[in-house]
Amino acid sequence: MRIDLHTHTIFSDGEFTPSELARRAMVLGHTAIAITDHVDFSNIDHVIPNLIKAAELSSDYITVIPGVELTYVPPSKIDAMAKRAKALGAEIVVVHGETVAEQVPPNTNLRSVMSSYVDILAHPGFVTLEEAKIAAENNIALEITGRAYHNTTNGHVAEIARKAGAKLVVNSDTHTTGNLMDEKTAMTVALGAGLTQEEAKKALNDTPYEMIKHLLK
Repeated sequence: MRIDLHTHTIFSDGEFTPSELARRAMVLGHTAIAITDHVDFSNIDHVIPNLIKAAELSSDYITVIPGVELTYVPPSKIDAMAKRAKALGAEIVVVHGETVAEQVPPNTNLRSVMSSYVDILAHPGFVTLEEAKIAAENNIALEITGRAYHNTTNGHVAEIARKAGAKLVVNSDTHTTGNLMDEKTAMTVALGAGLTQEEAKKALNDTPYEMIKHLLK
């Protein structure tokens, strides 16, 4: 069972239509994907309704879940934006964490894990133990990512999550051809981050399944 809760389409900076993304994921053995296109104040009202329409693909392909990735949203407004995303119909709210690969505003990680509307903190860079403990308290998963450059700190994220008791998920952050990961590749990413076999299985299968089991067809 392969579940990916962080992907992108032409509704932000991805190269695939939802139909093509869903089909490619299906061929790789996925059970479900969340389409989590980048949003901020300017496009959230446009993107989410279109991704809800894309969820109709679930009747023919794998389960397609509408979501968003809040990206470069000022930290003070993350909670309000996440709440709005859920109100508009986003089932998964990801926040673009403080990856070392990009200049994300400081305190993005902290304000994200404090929100009761956020589900996943993506590629959180040098996330702190304090932030990870808050994520654990609020049932927010930290991401082990397959995306190049963002994955530089996967080992740190894994170790901090272990110390804090925080949940982990393994996502692809798909934008283009070759980004989607089958089960074997995702397991390699998880083990490469320093997870044990048991921890890797939980991050790949158990945790994402628990997050979306009510949505599976």
